[in-house]
Amino acid sequence: QVQLAESGGGLVQAGGSLRLSCAASGRTSRIYNMGWFRQALGKERKFVAATTYDRGSTSYADSVQDRFTISRDKSKHMLFLQMTSLKPEDTAVYYCAADGYRFSTLSTDYDWWGQGTQVTVSA
Repeated sequence: QVQLAESGGGLVQAGGSLRLSCAASGRTSRIYNMGWFRQALGKERKFVAATTYDRGSTSYADSVQDRFTISRDKSKHMLFLQMTSLKPEDTAVYYCAADGYRFSTLSTDYDWWGQGTQVTVSA
């Protein structure tokens, strides 16, 4: 099993920046891909960004392209999401997720999930 724990959420004004972190523990050797998803109140969970754990190939949702950057530090088993030019519509609970088999943007393909961290962007 892999355990994931997010941190770094908070309240920020529109146009500001935040950096989310996700610490992976347990059987991290099983991880192939890691990603960030978000879920706004009353909405479905949506893909934000993903990266392969070994090579660092990345993919982004159109809504965050050029504003958010996903990165990982394999030596420390950490995943990051640098968010800039934040907008009120970025307000959501952000989840870190990991998958052991494939590079995917589908939440149903991910095996392990963190508890989430709240990001609130005020206008």
